[in-house]
Amino acid sequence: TNELRREGNIPSVVYGKDKDVITVSVDEIELLKTVRDEGQNAIISLDVEGGDKVDVMLYDYQTHPVKGNVTHADFYIVDMSEALEVSVAIRIDGEAAGSREGGILQQPLFELQISAKPADIPEEIVIDVTDLEIGDSIFVEDLPVSDKYEFLDDAETAVVSVLPPEEEVEDEPAGDV
Repeated sequence: TNELRREGNIPSVVYGKDKDVITVSVDEIELLKTVRDEGQNAIISLDVEGGDKVDVMLYDYQTHPVKGNVTHADFYIVDMSEALEVSVAIRIDGEAAGSREGGILQQPLFELQISAKPADIPEEIVIDVTDLEIGDSIFVEDLPVSDKYEFLDDAETAVVSVLPPEEEVEDEPAGDV
């Protein structure tokens, strides 16, 4: 494995439901470029030596604690016709009206759990906050419904809120003692 890493490859495993585990190595730069360009939930077509192409998703990876480079990767074989449960990043779009009035935009949730077929997994969920006033919130149940995926998080979970500005507490002048 150390020799593979010196050559710029990452020792990896490929596995899936009712499939045997296959050990492979992948080019570190190509993997990082693919994840950067297409996202964590990208479908990657791996050429397995002595076999066919296999559609996989990056399931997990480990990094070196000091150097930060990828030292191992796990790939999950996907069935393109079967829905998967995955985490998708949330991106806030716009500036909330309440923020312009001094409110504080709070985002307690940065990822949503969804169920979707591999080809229908969005890279991110974009939430427009421009109409949010102070005291307003957007909950999972308020997000647009899609025929491509469904949200798995509790419908009453707050995704983003505009809180009222914090009031400054003035120190009371000390009285005569």
